[in-house]
Amino acid sequence: MTAPHQDEFKPLTPRDWAAFFAMVFGMFMAILDIQIVSSSISEIRAGLSASADESSWVQTSYLIAEVIMIPISGFLTRMLSTRILFAIACAVFTLMSLGCALASNLDAMIVLRALQGFFGGALIPTVFATTYKLFPPEKRASSTVLIGLVATMAPTIGPTLGGFLTQHFSWHWLFLINIIPGIIVTTLVWFLVDVDKPDHSLLKGFDLPGVFSMALFLGTLEYVMEEGPRNDWLQDPVLAWLAFVCVLSGLFFFVRVLTYSKPIVDLYAFRDRNFAVGCLYSFILGVGLYGSVYIVPLFFAQVRGFNSLQIGIVMIVTGMFQFISAPLSGAMAKHMDHRLMMSLGLGLFGLGVYLTTFLTPDWGFHEMFLPQAIRGLSLMMCFIPINNLALGTLPLAQLNNASGLYNLMRNLGGAIGLAIINTILIERQALHQSRLSDHLTLSNPLVQNFLNQTTHALTPQLGDQ
Repeated sequence: MTAPHQDEFKPLTPRDWAAFFAMVFGMFMAILDIQIVSSSISEIRAGLSASADESSWVQTSYLIAEVIMIPISGFLTRMLSTRILFAIACAVFTLMSLGCALASNLDAMIVLRALQGFFGGALIPTVFATTYKLFPPEKRASSTVLIGLVATMAPTIGPTLGGFLTQHFSWHWLFLINIIPGIIVTTLVWFLVDVDKPDHSLLKGFDLPGVFSMALFLGTLEYVMEEGPRNDWLQDPVLAWLAFVCVLSGLFFFVRVLTYSKPIVDLYAFRDRNFAVGCLYSFILGVGLYGSVYIVPLFFAQVRGFNSLQIGIVMIVTGMFQFISAPLSGAMAKHMDHRLMMSLGLGLFGLGVYLTTFLTPDWGFHEMFLPQAIRGLSLMMCFIPINNLALGTLPLAQLNNASGLYNLMRNLGGAIGLAIINTILIERQALHQSRLSDHLTLSNPLVQNFLNQTTHALTPQLGDQ
């Protein structure tokens, strides 16, 4: 397939730039809110009087709802137009943020976070598609750098910003921080965005069974990926039943979208080789991006005992080097073969992760600096060529649908990557506990000595009686 013809692009105006920046900031808020709570879960748990297992749903509910909305957003954009969908989604996202800040119990928080994630999910692919609709190829590099920086840096600085707000104010500000920017973005988008027109004829023959089956398929898949590592996967009856529902709904969904005349998602986009390969690399990038952002804060919280602010300070290194690498990556994208650029980026990312394998319980900010700096430099070199590979050659009419699928692949990569990481962590923890318990017997002289010393220390001395 060929790229859109140059004549299809209108001259850019200051209004177009203002509208685009407003949309990018809206996307930033939506992606940021995935991880902004990750370093402050304990404070939220205390504030809502919830258990550790229950409080994980503050993040899980957002992710499940977002994953469901992302592929639907392409259809809704075509039906409502970019302006109306984005403005409505941003307005409700902002309102739900206020609701989360005012939530007084965990049940209310979970429902509000799910609604926040659902409408926030519409903001992300809409911006990607708008980039290729609004900017001609010769001006696309700078816009691609901008959305790439936002898409990769927002999850990285989320724990940092969340830790700062929680330590200096309260956990409520994790959500209140969205209110004023959300109102501004909604207003600007409503009055400034004009990139397409609505097609209300799509309402006729709306594929409700397709929407329901897709929501059930993606929702159960995300839930099983999230809860599986903690509950021994299919050994848990609830997870086994949900996995069965996931398979059935998935089969129905794929049959439906491949045979229905007006499917909610057009999977035939994968027949474009560039798009299919780009989605594969988007999936891989999601595994690395979300996995690395998850495992490092977990280490510093559980092993080093860092608070949310200290974790954020460690994590900001990656964000700083992503920001530094943005202009360099933009220049490379203009003058370097994108295949070579992507190979360099993935190689550097792998090097950064490899250096982290030398981790010891004594590591802190200084030891983590180099691995995180290398990883931060690499992310933009990965994202820009992958993004252009997937979306850069598609016709304008396919961009909305393809953008949703492309972003969905990154999120699914993150979900599956986190599930694998958690499974390995739990299995290794069980292995080490088993090895320790094998040596904690009364026949072990060290154990006997420890018990004797403890007994002596806890027994009152005769002189003290």
